[in-house]
Amino acid sequence: MTFGFAPASTTSLITAAGGSARHGRRLEPSEWTAAGIPLLRNPREVVSGLHSRHGPVPSTAVIAVLGPEERLVASASFVQRSASADGWDYRNALLSRLRRVLPHDLRRRTPVRTAVLLYCRDGDEQWTEEDGAWMWGLRDACTLHGLRCGAYITLTRGGWQVLGEGRGGRQPSSESRPQRLGDTAAEYAPFALRTGGGAAEVLRRTAAR
Repeated sequence: MTFGFAPASTTSLITAAGGSARHGRRLEPSEWTAAGIPLLRNPREVVSGLHSRHGPVPSTAVIAVLGPEERLVASASFVQRSASADGWDYRNALLSRLRRVLPHDLRRRTPVRTAVLLYCRDGDEQWTEEDGAWMWGLRDACTLHGLRCGAYITLTRGGWQVLGEGRGGRQPSSESRPQRLGDTAAEYAPFALRTGGGAAEVLRRTAAR
């Protein structure tokens, strides 16, 4: 896949205090590709399922954890109010949501579940510094939660795209209305958590959004 780069005026994120571009923790497209991120078997179904559940609008991030056969284990969405070129900010936001919906897997020798990130934003499908920061944040959050780092997907007016895989589609897009979950809901039914308290109920509510 050949990554495009937006003009500097759109990729440079300006801080309110200093008025200069922040050069923080982020991954370049070549670094992401070289990381060996596992390919999604059916990205269209994953994207459509998350879009139906969360109905993301621009500036919305959807973090999802997939188990065997790409079945959805848990997911959560949130609006990122301010853009940042520093993945540290995004790592903290992602890790906070993961901890709310899913116990960590740090006791396992190797990860058995995979986290993917769908980010709905303005602009086109070209890679931006903000995408690089989200990639860094996703990778680091997965490490700290005992998960395998999975795909980073952008959702724009032109459709969706799995960065680094060269796969995408026109629907859904950032302007699409969420489709009601129908017969495909069973394919994305969340696993039951073997935890005490209200964790399982929180998972059910979050995954059903």
